[in-house]
Amino acid sequence: MSFWADQLILLPILLPLLFAAALVLLSGRQQQLKYAVNLIGTLALLATAITLFWITDKEIWPNGVGVYLAANWIAPFGIALVVDRLSALMLTLAAVIAVAALLFSYRRWSRAGVHFHSLFQFLLAGINGSFITGDLFNLFVFFEIMLAASYGLLLLGLQANRVRASMQYVVVNLVASSFFLIGVALIYAAAGTLNMADLAVRAANLGDSERLLLEVGAAVLAIAFLTKSAMWPLGFWLPTTYAAAAPPVAAMLVLMTKVGVYVLLRLWLLVFAEQEASLGAISGTALVVGGLLTLVFGTIGLLGSQELGRMAGFSAIISSGTLLAAVGYGEQKVVGAALFYLVSSTLAVAAFVLLIELVERIRKPSAAMLALTMEAFAIDDDPEESAGVVIPAAMAFLGLSFFACALIIAGLPPLSGFLAKFALFHALLNPTGLFVDNLYMAGPLAWTMLALIIISGLAAIISLMRFGVRTFWATPDAKAPRLQLSEAAPVLALLLLCVVMSVAAGPTSRYMERASATLHQPQLYIERVLSSPAVPGVVSTAGVEQ
Repeated sequence: MSFWADQLILLPILLPLLFAAALVLLSGRQQQLKYAVNLIGTLALLATAITLFWITDKEIWPNGVGVYLAANWIAPFGIALVVDRLSALMLTLAAVIAVAALLFSYRRWSRAGVHFHSLFQFLLAGINGSFITGDLFNLFVFFEIMLAASYGLLLLGLQANRVRASMQYVVVNLVASSFFLIGVALIYAAAGTLNMADLAVRAANLGDSERLLLEVGAAVLAIAFLTKSAMWPLGFWLPTTYAAAAPPVAAMLVLMTKVGVYVLLRLWLLVFAEQEASLGAISGTALVVGGLLTLVFGTIGLLGSQELGRMAGFSAIISSGTLLAAVGYGEQKVVGAALFYLVSSTLAVAAFVLLIELVERIRKPSAAMLALTMEAFAIDDDPEESAGVVIPAAMAFLGLSFFACALIIAGLPPLSGFLAKFALFHALLNPTGLFVDNLYMAGPLAWTMLALIIISGLAAIISLMRFGVRTFWATPDAKAPRLQLSEAAPVLALLLLCVVMSVAAGPTSRYMERASATLHQPQLYIERVLSSPAVPGVVSTAGVEQ
């Protein structure tokens, strides 16, 4: 069973690449066939991710960590692909959002670009490769595949504002990629390896000069990851990009932001957390402070935004700031709660960006918007004027979906956003658990983080409620838009997943705690990667029998 499970590790990369190659060969006139092939590939990817999710949690592999040795070369000399609970969770999250985005694109956006379908699969290959690669150089390769595909997808539709936003996005990411490559080169010069597990072992035994070089390389590398994670002030590009992107592309961009958070979480706990006393390049305190500043930036931006696209962008920045602060905080229970928040916020913001196009189909408000908004709160004693009216099904769906997104993003009960934030607060104030260590006192950073999360939730309530009132209540000439099932179903499915997380909060939290426990025992990951043997009797690419 373990041998066949090992082969599954390659599929999250291999499947998208094969389907992308097949889609390139199909003519642009065969749109229905291309969509069908793309959907089959994405659903197969979802099935693979769910299978890996189950295998890692059931610990079919020792300690729930699976390793695939490409070309049958043992680590650290060959390419190692690694799956544990965290990477399996991210693979499943990526596949779910990809299916939702692809279904949403059926009526319109899948036909807007000649190579939409092939670029979509290449994007998935880059995202999945970033989640399961075991060395920094291949992480760079998958980052570039992901970014190159996103450049093409962002231009979908070729509107003027989209072209301007894409130019900014391309320049920022090219600069970040340069920092990534420089950082990788410096780390290799210092440690002589790019395998993450091997790097974790060697980092503890470096001399002073090599340690200094490793610190510089880690700092340069962090710039690339923090840019992708939208940490302040490196995340200035994100709101404009989200507002300009086509809805299915914006949903994938929400996921791509979490790739940067994932890599920081992986490297920080695997390589640098144990070396914090001597390695100041990536400091837990620096990550917490940077995350809190990002929270402040996102909160101010959300309050000042009037457009849904920018609201979604600043909501994603608030999510990233919360996650970065939690990663820097480093406690096992805090990271477990942060993983719950990561999944909940990603699903909610992805549903929100898909919902934007549907909400914008409602007739634009009149010039007397402000006056009408104020009048909406006036008391009217006339029973005829206060009589109810029938709300069309489309308007009811949009209003309820918008309300659900607002609840989750703001962190209000009873949905998963509230449960995630409550778990995070509990972990910040009691990182060792209730009654385990009664002498523990939450520090200034913990209280500051708690306060800023509450304030950001209040800002989300104000901003989203303001927009909701103006759109659904205070627009007299608003009319119900036409909605397709392929457009409404993905939004509903993503929100229902948040509802499922709320109902099954116990099992979900326990899974996140197990994933966090594995992350905080890096020796399990290191041992599995460095001790995985080559398959006997198989000839490697070098022609030497293993």
